[in-house]
Amino acid sequence: MLYTFKSKAGADVLMLGEAGDAVLRLMGREPAPRGILQCGDLPALLQALDAGIAADEAEFQRQVAEATAAGEPAPVRAGVGLRQRAWPLRELMTVSHRDGADVVWGV
Repeated sequence: MLYTFKSKAGADVLMLGEAGDAVLRLMGREPAPRGILQCGDLPALLQALDAGIAADEAEFQRQVAEATAAGEPAPVRAGVGLRQRAWPLRELMTVSHRDGADVVWGV
C-alpha cells in the first residue's frame, strides 16, 4: 500500500505501506486505507511521533552499547532510519497545525 498524506498547508507526502503503518502506529492510530489527522489533534500526535522516534533511537543505541560491551561488532542500521522516514510527514503536520489545516490520506 502507498500512503499519500495531503494537507492544504503543504505538499503531499508519499510513504510506502510499511513505513506509513509504523508511523501511524507510533501516533496511536491504526493503519487504514483512509484517515484524517485533525488540526486540533496534531500537537499531541507530533508529541507521540517524537516520543516513538526517540524510543527507536534509544533502542538502537542500547543494541550498540550491548554489542560493544560483548566485544561484538556494533549493529548498523539497514537503510533509512525511522527519524528520516517520518521527517517529511512530521514537517507537513507542523505546517498544517500552524495553518489550521487537517492532514488526510486515501481521499
